Amino acid sequence: TLLWETLGKQFVEYEQVAPFLIPEEQQRRLLEFLPLFLKAWEQSAGVIVFPNIQLLASEVSKLLTKEIKRNLNGKPAEEARLALEQLLKQKGEAGDGYLLLKSVYLLSQTDLRTMWNIIGSGLPAALMQCLYLFFTVPLKKTSDDRETSEDDVQTQEMLVKIMLNMYKEEQGIEELLAADKLQSLIIATSSLWDQCSHSWKVPTGCVLRTISKAQTKNSIVYLQAVDCIKISVQNLFTLADTLPACDVCEAASIVLCFVKDSYPVSSALLTEFENNDGYQLLLKILLRCEGLQQNEGDPYLDEILDMLTCLTTCGKTELKVSGNIVHPQLPHFDFERTQSSGMTVKNLQPFQVLQSIFQRSNDQHLCERILSAIGTIWAWDRVNFFLLEWTLQPINQFTDIIHFKPHPVQVQFFRLVESIVLDLSYVPHEILKKVQYLIKENIVPFCTLTALQCLLSMTQKDLLFSDIFRDSGLLGLLLALLRKEAKILRKSAGTHLPNPKEGAEKELNVVMLKMVAALTARSVRNTVVLKDYGMVPYIKIFLDDECYRSATLSILEQLSVINYEEYMSIIIGALCSSTQWELHLKLDLLKSLLRILESPKSHSAFRTCSGFNGLLSLLSDMEGALQDPPSGQWAAVGQNSILELVFYALQGITAALHLDPVNSTFFQRSGLFEKMAEDLGSLGCFWSEGKRQISVCLEKTRTFAEFLDAAFCSSEPLPEWLKNCIWILSFLDHMVKGTFHQESYFKERKPEMGEEARGDQEATQAQEEHPVAFKRPGNKLPASAYVLWGHPEEKDCTIVHPGAVCVMVRLLPKLYKEGYAQLSQEIQCALVDHIQSLVKSEKSRQVMCESGLLSAVLTSCQDAFCSDSHPLHLPLTRVFEKLASQAVEPHVLR
Repeated sequence: TLLWETLGKQFVEYEQVAPFLIPEEQQRRLLEFLPLFLKAWEQSAGVIVFPNIQLLASEVSKLLTKEIKRNLNGKPAEEARLALEQLLKQKGEAGDGYLLLKSVYLLSQTDLRTMWNIIGSGLPAALMQCLYLFFTVPLKKTSDDRETSEDDVQTQEMLVKIMLNMYKEEQGIEELLAADKLQSLIIATSSLWDQCSHSWKVPTGCVLRTISKAQTKNSIVYLQAVDCIKISVQNLFTLADTLPACDVCEAASIVLCFVKDSYPVSSALLTEFENNDGYQLLLKILLRCEGLQQNEGDPYLDEILDMLTCLTTCGKTELKVSGNIVHPQLPHFDFERTQSSGMTVKNLQPFQVLQSIFQRSNDQHLCERILSAIGTIWAWDRVNFFLLEWTLQPINQFTDIIHFKPHPVQVQFFRLVESIVLDLSYVPHEILKKVQYLIKENIVPFCTLTALQCLLSMTQKDLLFSDIFRDSGLLGLLLALLRKEAKILRKSAGTHLPNPKEGAEKELNVVMLKMVAALTARSVRNTVVLKDYGMVPYIKIFLDDECYRSATLSILEQLSVINYEEYMSIIIGALCSSTQWELHLKLDLLKSLLRILESPKSHSAFRTCSGFNGLLSLLSDMEGALQDPPSGQWAAVGQNSILELVFYALQGITAALHLDPVNSTFFQRSGLFEKMAEDLGSLGCFWSEGKRQISVCLEKTRTFAEFLDAAFCSSEPLPEWLKNCIWILSFLDHMVKGTFHQESYFKERKPEMGEEARGDQEATQAQEEHPVAFKRPGNKLPASAYVLWGHPEEKDCTIVHPGAVCVMVRLLPKLYKEGYAQLSQEIQCALVDHIQSLVKSEKSRQVMCESGLLSAVLTSCQDAFCSDSHPLHLPLTRVFEKLASQAVEPHVLR
């Protein structure tokens, strides 16, 4: 602070005596003052505390301007350039020119009033002369100057920063026009780019862009008067034939900046540009950019494309077009009410350049940038799509050539087409016809795939597309192609030959199936078309391949709407014909079956198509699958997958029985509960040997709910065989209550295209890592399964399927394993107590008697009844007595 105060006093003294000093003495005193000023600035961390800063700025700027003019006066270009370098170069302590330059540099960053004083000194015009010389006159390097020194770089940075600060102000531009070097520098960039000073290319471009953004009416008149844009365009036509593309882009971008930035003030420069074939120049330059290495010239190429995009809105009059809206259209589309934001296309010429580049070039970067530009124009105003498509038809024409473009360009193009529907809510019928023709011709499989994915997204948006694509013939085309592929699959099945369809072609089959699934979803008419084409036998061929299965099942599920029997015969037949090890196929079929069984109308078809026997046959096919330890090929499958299959099989049976007395009676009278007990008992986790169980004295007893807790979420270790038994008993417990078909241990996720195989690998790994939860992809078991199930003994429940209790009773004596006598009898006692709790009410006992529970108890538990010492003797006797009290008819009791 003290130093600033001292400097302030010194400058006041200078002000007082300056009018009486000769110019040389004024200059000497000012130059003596500046080192102290710079020292104070350095010591105060760049903070200037100086009361007369505007006057100081004015004096220093005037002196710098005077010195520049003195060094330039009357000298040839190269000599003048050398003189400038010597003036501004730091010499020893510091040269006079360097002191002045650094002082102005610091003062130009203070405040606006100080900047106005600098501008008023005549410095803008002087520095423009300097910049012109630095840019146009490259110095011949001597052996001592082969590398630009740090001091040279610092000097350049200060010069450029001062110019940027001055030229961004309107006042700075007006002062700049006092010299005629602005138009000379602009023209020089368009003619001497290959001969100029390399180190001054970027700084010159930066300064000119700043001037461009601050153009005034006077500056535009000035540039127009000297034909600046006209001459620059002519020069660039010459450069475009000789210079590398990236260099031409850099030079052209500077000229185009002045054209684009001047338009809000005056259209004069744009008109001059257009009248002198400016757009043809840009087309020529941009087409030369094909094949540029990545990032080579990208900033300037992108800048030109961005400016071209902006120029589409530069026009005096609104475009008026009246398009013919082809119907049908989406319900919420109304062109007459489409509001304009003001950013509408008014100039088609720059857009025609973009369109021509896309049509004539296959360069990935160029094409991607053109499509991005089109997307940007649409985003400015939704009316722009219609203005362009009803005049120049870019998307319509691009569709004819898109298969020639690189794959990433194809993907981007069809996303753009998709956005017409998803973002603009408009159905472009003519474009869709061309896309459909592209699919039919299938010239490039990847392009066909991408086009079909585009149409699939549209179809999933609105049901209207189901009618559009049926009437256009797309549905029939897809069915014919799928029939052909199904025949190929059928011929190659069982031959152990490599699949002829791999990669993009196989993926195309997947998307075709998804498209047919989308077209038939909620459309009975399209489903009838599929059936009338005789496609059902061919569609079911795709079930065997996991990547096709999800879409195939969706199609078959839609078929069930018009014919439940046909659907059931296909699914049940596929379940029964699948091999023991095709677990994922069985699971997918069962999940599909469950979705259809949600409709009560499907239950009759399920029964008549032998659905019950089919699902029970799945259980019988898994004989010994849950042995502990696993044996044979079952060891490779994983017990958690097996339990999951048991879960879905029992869930399917429960769903078919739900609120269906005909199915319930059929299942009961056909002895299928007994078969269920037999099949579950043969899984391997239940005791199957005929040896007499050893009776032991129980040290402790647990309830059935506590066993559920221990099996599902407790840290207490239970043997694997017992956990599996408890799982199955839990399934049966909820089947008794009629809620089992509604449980969702495994939350569904439909895998995306190409993810199925990976999902199965993840499933296997997850199952091994979490043996209790047995997760599959996207499936999640609650952390506390017993909480989900509830405590079975908490309250008396309504028995919906009494036959399931009989199954539990028949499994009761099989809850045993050698070496686990005490644990076996403990779980047996817990299950008996639980069964006793199920028959608390008179109504439930009556239901159980009618279902044959008495017979099940007597035939399955003879050992317990014959021995008073058997741990189950007393609780089973109580159950028998409760049930016998309801058996009013003597033959039932006998």
